[in-house]
Amino acid sequence: MELKTITKTTKQLEIEVIGENETLLNPITQVLLQHKDVEYASTITSHPASPNRRLYIRLKAGTNSKPETILKEAVRDVKKQVATFKKEFEKALTSIGKDAAKKSS
Repeated sequence: MELKTITKTTKQLEIEVIGENETLLNPITQVLLQHKDVEYASTITSHPASPNRRLYIRLKAGTNSKPETILKEAVRDVKKQVATFKKEFEKALTSIGKDAAKKSS
């Protein structure tokens, strides 16, 4: 994965993400949209077959936040959500294994 900054102002950030698709960018976008200072966030693609996507963030007027700081927070939040999912998934698999062992005895 490679990142290129396309636009960076005090209220906007657009980065090109090379070699990734919506699988990575959609969860980040969804977390961004829940942030109180984000007015708009989107994943942009020129063509579905293109290996490049753009992540665009625009902040609300009057906020003192920086878009790159909010993006870092969003990535951190997605990482936490994935870790929680992994932990719960592993517990569920263990539980399924125990239930299957009980049924076969």
